[in-house]
Amino acid sequence: MYNITPISAFNDNYIWLIQSDKGNVVIDPGDAEPVIKFCEKENIIIDHIIITHHHYDHTGGVLGLKKNIRGQVIGPKNSNIAGIDKFVRDGDKFSIIGLSFDVLEVPGHTLDHLAFFASSNKRNILFCGDTIFSGGCGRVFEGTFSQMYDSICKLMDLPKNTEIYCAHEYTYSNLKFALEVEPNNENIKNYINDVEIKSKQNIPTIPTTLESELKINPFLRFNKIELRESMQDKYPNINDASSEKVFEILRQWKDSL
Repeated sequence: MYNITPISAFNDNYIWLIQSDKGNVVIDPGDAEPVIKFCEKENIIIDHIIITHHHYDHTGGVLGLKKNIRGQVIGPKNSNIAGIDKFVRDGDKFSIIGLSFDVLEVPGHTLDHLAFFASSNKRNILFCGDTIFSGGCGRVFEGTFSQMYDSICKLMDLPKNTEIYCAHEYTYSNLKFALEVEPNNENIKNYINDVEIKSKQNIPTIPTTLESELKINPFLRFNKIELRESMQDKYPNINDASSEKVFEILRQWKDSL
């Protein structure tokens, strides 16, 4: 058994802590201080650190935490990340704290971006950094729209009950855009109501699930007829576009706002 807890950092980052009876792992510690405070309060010792990509709000706390961990820092091979002990790439597998992780390369947001998937006792979990958010996806900074599209398609092939642990609380703003794209999507309307309630109570909207995102996230709905129909007034030729092109149009649309 294991538990996953969000540790808030900066304005909207989540640093994820996995706790099991075999150890503890931190995912994407952009800031060491909130992790140290939480672990001191709960009497937790960190065994390993996992990094999805090189952006500082995901790596800034690595060196501050590394001096006290019992294991390794695991992540992509990138000279911009200080402190990595074990480099991993697409197709690699590794086991820590009783969980076996599959490594998935998901370039687009950055070229070095990785996602980490684990399946245990019928529970599927994904740590995807800034690739998929609830209701949205990451900006394409270093890669191409084609790379980001391929990366999202790769994650869409995971089991539908996969719990998605992304690194930012962007859900409400993402859903406002999703509702602009599909104003008649009842799933989005219901979801945004739930998010508003959680936000007022200061409850995280993450994790989400792949099953849920397939219903409300425009960046995972590029092949849905109803999404294309709702975009026709703004993009008259959308029905003739490939799924990859629809994804690119959606990302550029959101980037322009």
